[in-house]
Amino acid sequence: MRLARPPSPLRRVLAGLLVVGAAAGCTAGPAPTPQPPPPSSAAAQQPWPDPDPDRPVVALAFDVAADLASATGRESVTFRPDAEVCELVFRAWPNSPNNAANGTSLRITGASVGGTAVDPVVEAGGAPDGAPGTLVTLPLPACADAGTEVRAELAFALTLGEDGERTGHSPAAGIAWFATAHPLLAWVRGRGWATDPAVDMSGESATSEAFRLDLTVTTDAGQQVLGTGTAAGTTEPAPGRVAHRFTADAVRDAAVSVGRFDVITREVDGVSVHVGTPRTGSRIDADAWADELATQLDRLGALLGPYPYPDLWATVVPALSDGIEFPTALQFGDEPRAQIRPLVAHELAHQWFYSLVGNDQGRDPWLDESFATWAQALAADQEDQYDLDDVPDRLAGDLGRPMTFWAERGGFGRYVRGVYDQGAAALLEGRREVGADRFDAAVRAYLRANAHRVAAPADVEAAFRDDPEVLDLLRDAGAFG
Repeated sequence: MRLARPPSPLRRVLAGLLVVGAAAGCTAGPAPTPQPPPPSSAAAQQPWPDPDPDRPVVALAFDVAADLASATGRESVTFRPDAEVCELVFRAWPNSPNNAANGTSLRITGASVGGTAVDPVVEAGGAPDGAPGTLVTLPLPACADAGTEVRAELAFALTLGEDGERTGHSPAAGIAWFATAHPLLAWVRGRGWATDPAVDMSGESATSEAFRLDLTVTTDAGQQVLGTGTAAGTTEPAPGRVAHRFTADAVRDAAVSVGRFDVITREVDGVSVHVGTPRTGSRIDADAWADELATQLDRLGALLGPYPYPDLWATVVPALSDGIEFPTALQFGDEPRAQIRPLVAHELAHQWFYSLVGNDQGRDPWLDESFATWAQALAADQEDQYDLDDVPDRLAGDLGRPMTFWAERGGFGRYVRGVYDQGAAALLEGRREVGADRFDAAVRAYLRANAHRVAAPADVEAAFRDDPEVLDLLRDAGAFG
């Protein structure tokens, strides 16, 4: 997730730079020059395991209004659960408190299961009063056994608030951006439905299995579209309208940027890197963003294994501060050049921790944020910025707490210190104690064992079962409850 600046100086800094992970902008001196990453092994560069052949298949279409302030959507989901289900549960995350505060909303306008219309049951699920709920349930005509194919169709209306966080539009810049902006199937294999409530705090709560995606975004002619996956061509469904299609083999979410962007594409070691900057201007140009993305693709690839996808899309959105991650797609605020190295390293690290290996972001947020901050620290030469001695006593031992805890106990600033910083510090100390080669090999084994899955804290315990020093540090931090 993106970083925000807490209301008080809660984080260690390097030349005034807040470590990436907070929700508002920050100031910095010159970016540090990173040291070479540890040598990568042949095992680290092997292809990732194939995703589950029974993963859901999602066809998703957005028809974006000419003023970019709204869209209508259609979605079909083909799903084979690994346990009996009597309903389908989707999450409407645009209705979470942070999004709703900016005027963003997602309303279900129709639904069917197996071709038969059904009335969705919409519950608040943490949404504020007056907003549509985040919890959408479609009843099944009869319970479906494990392995039975279930097909659902939904229609929805998406309103894009002005200058919103993950979902919004800017009339001044002539652009729109939206992510996790469709009804998201909330199934977790081996567990069931993820119904953690949305919280009134910056930070992700979305949880989803990896699915095969076919995405279509229809806009006025002349608009640029950056999406999730690989661009698969355009068609003209009506005069003056263009449908842009993207496909992805295994992703957990979808992100789209539309409007008056200048877009460049660069090939980086077999990855197509696409960067979009607003035509109204930005602090640094697309080539500078592409340069840093290329550097961090190399460094993180050496540390973690190959980048998991054929494409990477990055959009500069002036309304944002810092950055937000989505599978194959990143949103960045209009940051100065000196600040983008740790920002890019952190958000890009989420392509391994959250995108490739998922987690329940509402229940176990440390599984992606702590590991992404650990990887950022190594890739951006910020290891000295994380120390367990700097974790306040009131937060020590709270690493494994869910988002509801952090929303109720002090908000985003404490969440950053308790999860990003404490988790990264514990992981970095564990790496020092057992040695970089041994530790990094265990992390790569964890990624490989859990690729395309939704991991749980027990999977981290399994990855470090031969490294009790690491497990002791994580237990002391509260990682395992």
